[in-house]
Parts: sequence; structure tokens; C-alpha cells
Amino acid sequence: MHQLLGTSKLSDVVEASVGNLVDADLAKESAKLQALQVKQQLGVQALSIANQAPQAIMSLFR
Repeated sequence: MHQLLGTSKLSDVVEASVGNLVDADLAKESAKLQALQVKQQLGVQALSIANQAPQAIMSLFR
């Protein structure tokens, strides 16, 4: 009976540990995704600014 109780506790610990690893991986991947989304937004803004600059210069000659 004592060994069965120990196995049950071990199983609980292993299950909790796996859950913690999954949670940690999800948090890490979520942070990576957020960083990539910010980079993408900055790239879009940079292209927008770059595309506006020639138009502004050309408007000076009109």
C-alpha cells in the first residue's frame, strides 16, 4: 500500500512537471510570436515612410 501511494504521488509530480513545461513553452512561443508581429509592423511602417518620401520630394517640383 505504501509503494502504491508513493507511485501515485510520483505520478502527480510528473504530471505537474509536464504541465509546467508545456506552460513555459507556450509562454516562450507567445513571446516569440509577439516579437515577430512587432517586427512585421515596423517593417510595414518603414515601407510606408519610404514610399512617401519620393512623393514628398516630387511635390516640391510641382
